[in-house]
Amino acid sequence: MAREKGGFWVGLAAAVFYPVGWLTGRRRYEGREHLPADRGALVVGNHISYLDPIHTSLWVHTARRVPRFLAKNSLWKVPLLGRILIGSGQIPVFRDTADAQQSLAAGIQALADGKIVIIYPEGTITRDPAGWPMHARTGVARMALASDVPVLPLVHWGTREVYDHYGKRFRPFPRTDMVVRAGDPVDLSAYRGRPVDTAVLREVTDLIMGSVRDLLAEVRGEPAPEDFFRRDGRDEREAGR
Repeated sequence: MAREKGGFWVGLAAAVFYPVGWLTGRRRYEGREHLPADRGALVVGNHISYLDPIHTSLWVHTARRVPRFLAKNSLWKVPLLGRILIGSGQIPVFRDTADAQQSLAAGIQALADGKIVIIYPEGTITRDPAGWPMHARTGVARMALASDVPVLPLVHWGTREVYDHYGKRFRPFPRTDMVVRAGDPVDLSAYRGRPVDTAVLREVTDLIMGSVRDLLAEVRGEPAPEDFFRRDGRDEREAGR
């Protein structure tokens, strides 16, 4: 299979990410056979460390595709990084603003154009002390239902052992085992053609994130919690949702 062309800026990012990926752990990239070779896909990941985007990028790039992230717009203000993000076709997310819908529209268009789009629906690194996914935003459901592409759950495990943002710890040695694994596409056939309302968006979001959580349980070799952690410390049952 020919490699998808990414251009100069993707090549520059790859020249940085490959050495950093090697230095930050012993990597196992699994499930790349689920990534289509010649059409779009929405990749939905958990988020446990700021190292995750590096390893997600390498997981996609080693499958000969180009990753395109939905990421917070403040990153575009960082010198050089902002230029790389623009040049490599990444998609800024303007949260809680009038431009938020434009971000989703840009992601949907990228999927229609046959691109690989990555989203971390939690919106930030999980605050669950045990590292399980949190209650997620519904933008992922909007994109999934508006696009006729595979929706792939993706999990990272081991990256937080190297860089724990909340614990303010960076520990590249001894080298840690890291796993990035994708699972089977989420079956959304029951929702295709239905009117999209708030209840459907919430249900589809939880279905997709439930697939992410279950895949993470497989990687971790332990049972997953029944409920999603909430940023205010309440679980789903306590919140009455």
